[in-house]
Amino acid sequence: MTAGKIEAGVGASLDWRDEFHDSALEALFRRSMQLQDAEQLRRALWIVAGIFLLFCAADYLLLGGSTPFLALVLVRTFVALCCLALAHFIGRHPAQAHRPWPLNLVYSATLSGLLISLLLHPGSIGLHLSSLVVASLTLYLLVPNRLPWILTWNGYLAAGFLLITLAWKPLTPGMLLSSLLILGFANLMGWLTFSRLNRLQRRQFALLVEERNVNRQLQQEIEERQLLEAQLRHMASVDPLTGIANRRHFFEQAEREFRRAQREGIPLAICMVDIDLFKTLNDHHGHAVGDLVLTTVAACCASVLRETDLIGRYGGEEFVIALPRADLATATFIAERLRHKVTSLRLPMLDPGQRLSVTVGISQVEPDETKLELALQRADDALYAGKSRGRNCVVVAGDAPSSLAAGA
Repeated sequence: MTAGKIEAGVGASLDWRDEFHDSALEALFRRSMQLQDAEQLRRALWIVAGIFLLFCAADYLLLGGSTPFLALVLVRTFVALCCLALAHFIGRHPAQAHRPWPLNLVYSATLSGLLISLLLHPGSIGLHLSSLVVASLTLYLLVPNRLPWILTWNGYLAAGFLLITLAWKPLTPGMLLSSLLILGFANLMGWLTFSRLNRLQRRQFALLVEERNVNRQLQQEIEERQLLEAQLRHMASVDPLTGIANRRHFFEQAEREFRRAQREGIPLAICMVDIDLFKTLNDHHGHAVGDLVLTTVAACCASVLRETDLIGRYGGEEFVIALPRADLATATFIAERLRHKVTSLRLPMLDPGQRLSVTVGISQVEPDETKLELALQRADDALYAGKSRGRNCVVVAGDAPSSLAAGA
C-alpha cells in the first residue's frame, strides 16, 4: 500500500507499544525506516562485539591464564562472532533488520553470554550490575527492536541476574533489593526514552504522510481543473454537432492567417460551402437525418483539406474554409475535389436518386485589404451566384459567367 492511499489522520494514534494502531501505516513506517534501522543495528553489533573482545584483555589482567579466563574468552569470542555474523548478514540483507527470529536468536546468545560471563567473572556485584544496566539501555536505545521483545529480553536479564545471585553469588537482602531497584530504574528510564523517541518519529512520519496526501489531493484537483479547462476550451472552440471549429474559433484562427498573409505577402483563399437543398431534405426526412448530413459533409470537407487549412461551421448548413498559401487555382482544385467527394456520398436513408451536393464560392485576399470580411463577402457573393445558376458547382469571385461554374 502506498503513502497516497493511507489516511494518516485516522490511524496516526499510537498503542502501548508506541506503534500505529493502523497496521498499514505501521508497516509503511517500518519500511521507510528499514535502511536506517539496518545501519544502526550493524553499528550496534560491531560495538557490542568489540566490547566483548576488549573485555578479554581485562579478564587476563584479572585472572591470568587460568581455566576461568579461558572459559570467559570462549564465551566472549562466541558472542562477538555471533554479533559479527549478524552484522554481515544484515549488511547483505537490510530487510532482515526487522525480522524477529534472526535478531532474537543473536540477542539470546549475547545476553546469555553476558549472564555466563557474570557467573564466571570474579568481579564485584557493582561491576556486574553496571554491565546489566548498560546492556539494558543498549536494548532500549541502540538495537532496533519492537517493545514486546525488548521487555522480554530485559526480563530475561533480570531473571538471570536474580538466579545467579540466589544460587551462586548470594547477596544480602538489602544489596539484592538495591540491585533490583537499580535495574528497574534503568528499565524505566530506557522505556521512557524509547517511547519518546518512537512517538516523535512516528508523529513526524504521520505528518509527512498527511502532507503527501494533501499534496496528492491538490495535484489531483489541479489536474481535474486543467482537464475541465481543456474541456471548456474544447466546448468553446468546437461545434458540438459536426466536431469542426465553431464560427468564433474559426475566425480567431483565420484572423491570424490573414495577418500573416498580409505581413509576409503570401496568398490566402477563402471558400464558402453550402449544402444544396438542405432545408428541403431536413423538412422531408427530419432533423435527425439533417444532423447526420451536416456531420457527414463536414467530415467529407475536412478529409480533402491540407493540414494547414482551416474549416469551421459558419451557421446552419454553411461552412467556411481558409486556405493559407493557396492561390485561386489551388483553391479551385481543392473545392472541386470537395464537391466531387460530396456528390459521391451515399446515405441509406435518402432516396436512391437523391444525392448530396454542395455549392462553393471562392475568393482571394487582396494585398491591400485590411479586413478579412471583405474577402469573405466576395466568397459569399460567389456562393449565391452559384446557387442562382443551378447549385452543385464551384464559383470563383469575379470570374466571367462562362467560367463561373463547373456544373455537374
